[in-house]
Amino acid sequence: MTTSRRLADRKVERFEKNITKRGFVPETTVKKGNDYPVGPIVLGFFVFVVIGSSLFQIIRTATTGGMA
Repeated sequence: MTTSRRLADRKVERFEKNITKRGFVPETTVKKGNDYPVGPIVLGFFVFVVIGSSLFQIIRTATTGGMA
């Protein structure tokens, strides 16, 4: 089966248009600013738990006499 010249030109044109559009993201989908996926309260609680537990472990190790 042979393809008509007009149909072939249309396919080439669509291909070229697709190639030139690659990599361009619309402005509405681009994130702006540094926004954290969690809120500041949750982040603060997490930091409090991690630092608090490590301090508690250090104090407990110091009072029991080390790693014996």
